[in-house]
Amino acid sequence: MSAEAMNPVTPGSPPQVRAVAEPRPAAPARKRPRHRIDLRRLGRAALLGSTSRDRLPDAISHVVEAHRAHHPEADLEILRRAYVLAESSHRGQTRKSGEPFITHPLAVTLILAELGAETTTLTASLLHDTVEDTDVTLDQVRREFGEEVSYLVDGVTKLEKVEYGAAAEPETFRKMLVATGNDVRVMSIKLADRLHNVRTLGVMRPEKQVRIAKVTRDVLIPLAERLGVQALKTELEDRVFAILHPEQYAETRQLIIDHFAVPDPLAAVADRVREVLRESGIAAEVHIRPRHFVSVHRVRRKRGQLHGTDFGRLLVLVAEDADCYGVLGELHTCLTPVVAEFKDFIAVPKFNLYQSLHTALATADGEIAEVLIRTHRMHKVAEAGVVALGNPYAPAAPTAAEPAGERSEGERSDPTRPGWLSRFLEWQRSAPDSDIFWSTLRADLAQDREITVFRPDGGALGLPGGATCVDAAYAQYGEDAHSCMGAAVNGRLATLGTVLEDGDTVQLLMGQDPGAGPSPDWLEHARTPAARIAIRRWLAAHPEDGKDTGSGGDRADPAATHRTGAAGSPALPAPAARPVAAVTVDEAGATVRLAGCCLPAPPDEITGFAVRGGAVTVHRAGCSRADGMAATGRRRVGARWGDSGDHRVTLHAESFGRPHLLADLTEAIARQGVAVVAATVEPPSEHGVCHTYTLELPDLARLPALVRAMRSVPGVYDVTETGRHASPAAP
Repeated sequence: MSAEAMNPVTPGSPPQVRAVAEPRPAAPARKRPRHRIDLRRLGRAALLGSTSRDRLPDAISHVVEAHRAHHPEADLEILRRAYVLAESSHRGQTRKSGEPFITHPLAVTLILAELGAETTTLTASLLHDTVEDTDVTLDQVRREFGEEVSYLVDGVTKLEKVEYGAAAEPETFRKMLVATGNDVRVMSIKLADRLHNVRTLGVMRPEKQVRIAKVTRDVLIPLAERLGVQALKTELEDRVFAILHPEQYAETRQLIIDHFAVPDPLAAVADRVREVLRESGIAAEVHIRPRHFVSVHRVRRKRGQLHGTDFGRLLVLVAEDADCYGVLGELHTCLTPVVAEFKDFIAVPKFNLYQSLHTALATADGEIAEVLIRTHRMHKVAEAGVVALGNPYAPAAPTAAEPAGERSEGERSDPTRPGWLSRFLEWQRSAPDSDIFWSTLRADLAQDREITVFRPDGGALGLPGGATCVDAAYAQYGEDAHSCMGAAVNGRLATLGTVLEDGDTVQLLMGQDPGAGPSPDWLEHARTPAARIAIRRWLAAHPEDGKDTGSGGDRADPAATHRTGAAGSPALPAPAARPVAAVTVDEAGATVRLAGCCLPAPPDEITGFAVRGGAVTVHRAGCSRADGMAATGRRRVGARWGDSGDHRVTLHAESFGRPHLLADLTEAIARQGVAVVAATVEPPSEHGVCHTYTLELPDLARLPALVRAMRSVPGVYDVTETGRHASPAAP
């Protein structure tokens, strides 16, 4: 099966698939390609029935051969029993092509066997359609083959259209993904199942081919990418490309045929690389790795014109991780590297387990040859992803550090549960509606990159690429993130719409107002399903608050921003609810909220508006949001400042720039029992960072202790008072 390319043998012929182990043109020796399934022979085997119990059925000989290549000591008896049950159960059934139905589970099982799947997965693969399409029950599978096989078969069994109607497909995928959360082998079987079905789509009506291809493109291909099963993903991409974009596919196919009709320019580069590595004493295999159809199409769209070296890449395979860097050093020393193309996915693997060094070399005639450097094990994982890991739930061999007797009873160590899958298991619970689930799943899978951001306490959050502070808030706090008032990224103030980068440290500033909620604007900046579903649910439950300034939209401007430096003086939303006892409103028993959009403070002229829940939100007179509320007929409520006896002071702090400084300063202020009314941070300069805080103290006697606390924060070298006034009495 193709690791990277379909074989454009003759124009007009259907794309054929290269064996995973097939050598590239420059390889010194050819390995044996995989066998193709002889459908006629399998058909005869199905019509004749099962074989005797003392030997393996001839029909699964290819599966056995492929399985033994990866697992020489595998017990084949369970495979024999699984085939006998599958063949007898499906006997008499045919596919739309007219072939015996048993050819399908056999083909699916062969795909997985060639990827290196272990025996339990292959057993479930042979049986994966029995419960769905025959009289075999799940209990029968459990009795004869055990709990694990039963779980895998159940995981890939479709839900009945009679019962679920139009929701059957999305709910089937929900069921499979939830099952995958407990055992990733469920999705391995589903991906192989879809690959064989797509290979045989030609017998379907064109409109059905397109429908299946679109679901494959939107759901199955991204899942194959996330699970690292590139061998399945690339062939699925090419076959979907042929169905959905036949003209572009035909053009690309002809380009590949024309390229292979002449000597490959990569061959000379491969020979030179072999020579360099041989002289340096590094044992390595060098192969030419043809690009698959979609990859060639993407390169053509990106570069406009294709060169001879654009149709493939060099693959260098070595024994140890250290050898990868040795190869890299030799190539960059002896040849002409394109340094901008270097990427180290060994030190920092991709979220789908992929590891490799990427670089590029300039050829004598000015073309660019891309080079992949990895170990044999990395290559296996790059091709087969989670399938190559075998059974992730099998107990690991005891080690000196952790003897078998000290392992926690029942503990399941699962290296295959990536962050995106954990997030899915969380948000899908909040999306009971099938249509919402289906559209959200497709949007979520369209995110093709993962990042990791860190909390100030050292904890990590996994998020999709493009995630913002809004997403980080909901990932960390769930629905409590409704009260988030702002954020600091890498110790500097940031809006909630700030796009996060891999490795950022995020400090989320949370309010204490139980009535606070998100602004509709937050939806523009939420990328994760968990955040979008939670925000939508709150807005649906509070339709009036979502339109006015009584919601979280008052607190912090969520306008999206990428990292552009501190161009201006960002305002710091208060990390805790501000005291509102000094405000008197003409509404008995009403909860008073100070609007975050205009941050009213004495002696500002203020006005109030009644909002949902018996609350009154207070704005500065002339605030644009207040004017908008008045224009829409929102009931106005009289408001004025009372005499709280509190005192307001303005403090100016100067400090050196460092990570987490803002968080440490606000924490020091909070520990003194002082409320932050407002704060600004000026852009960093060569002299450091300047902070200005307006604070409300119940007693001025606390001021010296407050100043000492702020000066004690590491990096702060001066704190001075620049203004003071008592909260005025009501006029």
